[in-house]
Amino acid sequence: MTIYIDPPMWPAHGTEFSHLISDHSLEELHAFAAGAELSPRAFDLDHYDVPAFRYETLIARGAVPVSCHELVRILIASGLRVTAKERRNLRQPT
Repeated sequence: MTIYIDPPMWPAHGTEFSHLISDHSLEELHAFAAGAELSPRAFDLDHYDVPAFRYETLIARGAVPVSCHELVRILIASGLRVTAKERRNLRQPT
């Protein structure tokens, strides 16, 4: 049961973002995020989007840094990954 973070490299809102995931459960991920005072609005179905200035702090709190490719592999293996198709379906208005 580990929390992982990839390097900040995804541009948006004038900065770059990392992704924060769990290899075990969304409950574990939410607990870590709450302890790090991440906004619930940063959660995107299977990960948290984290601005670059939080990267080192989250590593200091115990998140394990990995490459973006490794992060995706871990997320898929965990069974928590939301595919692009599922993401589109979940975001469609009812």
